Amino acid sequence: MNAADSAADFATGTEADLAAGFAAAQWSRATGAGVDPHEYRRVTEGLASVADWGPSFLRTGHAHLDRAAQARSAVSAGEHLLTAARWFHLATLAHDVTAPRAAVEADAALGRALTLLEPGARRVSGEGFTGWLRGPADAPVVVVVPGLDSAKEEFLDLAAALLARGLAVFALDGPGQGVHAAGSALTPAYEEVVGRVVDALGVTRVGLVGLSLGGYFAARTAALEPRVAAVATVSGPFRLDWAQLPPPVRDIMARRTGGADAAREFAAHVDLAELAPRVTVPLLVVDGGQDVIPGVTDGEALARLAPQGTYLYVPHGDHLLGNARSDWLLQLTDHLAHALKGASA
Repeated sequence: MNAADSAADFATGTEADLAAGFAAAQWSRATGAGVDPHEYRRVTEGLASVADWGPSFLRTGHAHLDRAAQARSAVSAGEHLLTAARWFHLATLAHDVTAPRAAVEADAALGRALTLLEPGARRVSGEGFTGWLRGPADAPVVVVVPGLDSAKEEFLDLAAALLARGLAVFALDGPGQGVHAAGSALTPAYEEVVGRVVDALGVTRVGLVGLSLGGYFAARTAALEPRVAAVATVSGPFRLDWAQLPPPVRDIMARRTGGADAAREFAAHVDLAELAPRVTVPLLVVDGGQDVIPGVTDGEALARLAPQGTYLYVPHGDHLLGNARSDWLLQLTDHLAHALKGASA
């Protein structure tokens, strides 16, 4: 889902209070995505209302584009472009009229960055997806699956950790996600999307890591797509109950699925009870004890029902565990590297 922190109690007060509450709720997510915490504070402390969120974050992203244009090396330019991509993606979290533009700018900034920093990176698109394939041409590929309102630009640090272990990475936007959010709807049948990705990449097997709602997509896909060789989930739901979801999450789901009725139907599909025993590949399930979305804190059931499931519970971790990265990120990337590369990882 990736909207857990949006469910925090910031529903009362002045416009400035609401903006401050929204910024505080997104703090861990934003810093977990890799933006500088001090810059985040400088940008968000000046918000007069939540309506200022998108424009302010877009301006910050454009400032990094300007720095990229003035940089004296390709490396510095590329790093500024990656930072711009993060800010543009975070601009979409207010779900206002600026969000479609911000998603397009995030996608463009990421593409420009990888062109400079990783000339071998390859953009791959197909029916309902687009993303970047990075890393060694002969390495096992890990597909990074985003969640309800996340996108490929949010998990650049995760991609870097996987690349550092000699893996290749394909971080994508699927239907209703990222650059595809404005023109398509989320689908519970994400195994079909991953199947098309595997075909397009021309590989025989992949690893998966799914974050937030992407954890459900990844686990479901691992149960139904035989070319998945290993999987990890972070803050993924085992089952969703529409009535228990916080209003901000329901609102985002309605936007991403095409309306309230479609969102209820989508939520009803999110149930891994029957699929979990079919996830027979090595599985790591990561949960944070401070997660606030009902349904997301019961990942233990997935790990217990899956034949090769391992459960990693971080008591102080919030949704996506942006406040506890050292407690899970390296273990998760080692899990995938060992499963895909064997003892040499």
